[in-house]
Amino acid sequence: MSSYRLHPDASIDRLNARTPGTLPGWFGLAVTALEPGRLTAGMSIRPEMLAPNGYLHAASVIALADTAAGFATIAHLPEGASSFTTIELKSNFLGTQTEGEISCTATAVHTGRNTQVWDAEVIGSTGRKLALFRCTQMILWPKAA
Repeated sequence: MSSYRLHPDASIDRLNARTPGTLPGWFGLAVTALEPGRLTAGMSIRPEMLAPNGYLHAASVIALADTAAGFATIAHLPEGASSFTTIELKSNFLGTQTEGEISCTATAVHTGRNTQVWDAEVIGSTGRKLALFRCTQMILWPKAA
């Protein structure tokens, strides 16, 4: 059994409702699974997400991984926290894809009161591992009056 706890207000529908009008919304990102310590999101590749060399732009892959880790953080915020911000993102690119779907699963490494660390793996529609990420998030708390 996982020791990670979802925030009481966390749900796939609430997370996906946050994307319209934002960069993740432009990319068409959608959360597809949520459980304690884990979140999965995906997107369809469109031609404008490719780099001039014809391959998937690294920024497109980062958008998916950072959003998955960010939504995972939101879903696991400690009670009373107001938000979060990414303070570090490390990536290793292992492959590419030019069409179809890609998905990312973010898995909790640490969900503390002040920071969270998430490992994320981006997988192509053929099952090929495209990238590995580690995201560190700083938890934000309301300012004292």
